[in-house]
Amino acid sequence: MPRLFGTDGVRGRANAELTPELAIGLGRAAAQTLVRGRAPLLIGRDPRRSGTMLEGALAAGACSAGAEVVLAGVVTTPALAHLVRRDGAGAGAMLSASHNPFEDNGIKFIARDGFKLPDEVEDALERSVTVGGGTARPEGAAVGAVRRDEGAVQRYLDYAVTLLPQGALAGVPVVVDGANGSASVIAPAVLARLGARVTSIHCTPDGVNINRGCGSTSPGDLARRVLAEGAVAGFAFDGDGDRLIAVDERGRILDGDQIMAILALEFKGTGRLVGDSLAITVMSNLALTKLLQDAGIGVVSTRVGDRYVLDAMRAKGLMLGGEQSGHIISLAHNTTGDGLVTALLLLGAMLRTGKRLSELAVLVPYPQVLVNVTAARKGDLPRNQALLAAIARQEARLGAEGRVLVRPSGTEPLVRVMVEGAAEEVVREIAGELAAVIERELA
Repeated sequence: MPRLFGTDGVRGRANAELTPELAIGLGRAAAQTLVRGRAPLLIGRDPRRSGTMLEGALAAGACSAGAEVVLAGVVTTPALAHLVRRDGAGAGAMLSASHNPFEDNGIKFIARDGFKLPDEVEDALERSVTVGGGTARPEGAAVGAVRRDEGAVQRYLDYAVTLLPQGALAGVPVVVDGANGSASVIAPAVLARLGARVTSIHCTPDGVNINRGCGSTSPGDLARRVLAEGAVAGFAFDGDGDRLIAVDERGRILDGDQIMAILALEFKGTGRLVGDSLAITVMSNLALTKLLQDAGIGVVSTRVGDRYVLDAMRAKGLMLGGEQSGHIISLAHNTTGDGLVTALLLLGAMLRTGKRLSELAVLVPYPQVLVNVTAARKGDLPRNQALLAAIARQEARLGAEGRVLVRPSGTEPLVRVMVEGAAEEVVREIAGELAAVIERELA
């Protein structure tokens, strides 16, 4: 049986793979494994249609095991993480499938310290659900109860506005793309309270339009609107608000690598880059590593996934890290990626330096080609000598001015090929040749 928990909680098609019955089991397991005493389980969700169904099931499961439950309503994942720590909750549970389409949903748990759960705790939760552990059913006054916290979002807003001086953005035009998700109200509200003149797009969630042609995975509308409004910047969030893709005043889209370059240089220049290093994943562009090294900033590289970035940051005492996808973690401000915090940090850098966002975005990424190749025998990749030899030949061809990354997908019968280098035509040629070898060897 495949592991219930993936790299970001339990995720699947709502009411098919992620059922109310499974949510009840996870709620019971969380109450028995994560929550101690009467400290509540704080539940948040994004606005997708299946959220209320799963919220009710998760809450019922937790109450049946004796836990108190507090419903925060529609919040971003980073807002929930902040509130768990701030309010002394026993744990948090976020209902979201992040950037996935509305038909999907997910449940990810947050420990009382605001961080995602380590693998061993997720394993304990999974055992409780799949093998029937933790069957205690309290009765009478020991049964848990549910209450709503109408002020949860406001408390996070009150925190976020402290990250810049009051009125710092007075009259500054910005555009926000909320992906019709959790950030649709929160992000414009914070920027408006700081004085910005906010234009909001894709900030009218109806339960089914989350991430549909908008947000961090599709920022084209944002780029066009920034130019039309003459805005100084645009900010695109994903469905649960933990990622950010930015757009500069020229309409140029800035991914997570470009954002990390800006923030790492800003933190270095102001003495805030703890450890003088940045944590990134193997998917980050080689140009980012070279730029930072030239600036005296070290780079710690991890496998793909924000949890691995966070693990490296905590192990090495770093304060800044992230992914090319826009999941940026600043541990001085939150325990997880926070798209709104990232946007405020970018605006803060602009205010401090007096520079436009395009002037701060000094990273020029190497051409990068990503190819997904269908491979029924993807598991044979580490042992296929013909493919390994082909990869070695192409790596030698690129030398120090490029790299090749070939890895099996964790969820699909695919092998993902990433090639980057100084010359785009060479990069494309290498990616095509490797794809052909994979098709021949692993089909």
